[in-house]
Amino acid sequence: MILSDSRILEEIEKGTIVIEPFNRSDLGSNSYDVHLGKYLAMYNDTMLDARKHNEITHFEIPPEGYVLQPHMLYLGVTMEYTETHAHVPFLEGKSSTGRLGIDIHATAGKGDVGFCNAWTLEISCVQPVRIYAGMPIGQLIYFVTEGEILNLYNKKEGAKYNDRTNKPVESMMWKNKF
Repeated sequence: MILSDSRILEEIEKGTIVIEPFNRSDLGSNSYDVHLGKYLAMYNDTMLDARKHNEITHFEIPPEGYVLQPHMLYLGVTMEYTETHAHVPFLEGKSSTGRLGIDIHATAGKGDVGFCNAWTLEISCVQPVRIYAGMPIGQLIYFVTEGEILNLYNKKEGAKYNDRTNKPVESMMWKNKF
């Protein structure tokens, strides 16, 4: 089951969902709109290696916007910091974003119960498109869980994305053992 707007508000009141900043006008009937933060990042190397730390360079989106180019991967971040303590959060692109040819995640749309951070976005586009800090970029949907949660993400040993940030975070795949 997906939480409705009234249930999202109830969960915010209880503290099981945290959205900062929260703006009531961004609450839809069953989702919450999130916005593009002011930082983007790109990998420094053109060839990435899953077993090594692929470093990124952050840059700020200027007031006049930034033009995304096709066939490039940009890491973005949501303006909103979120915490989800009892539900499974899913981040999806807004239809208006998709209609501009912008994808906001390659594979990582599902969050874990216990995730507490801004969301790093894996942004790509099909044609050049100008984007702006603060523009609506996606929507959070919350699913009900069934059963006791034994392994909250923010308490999980070895969780790689727990450090609070307002900048995009590069892949930490290199920390996995394989």
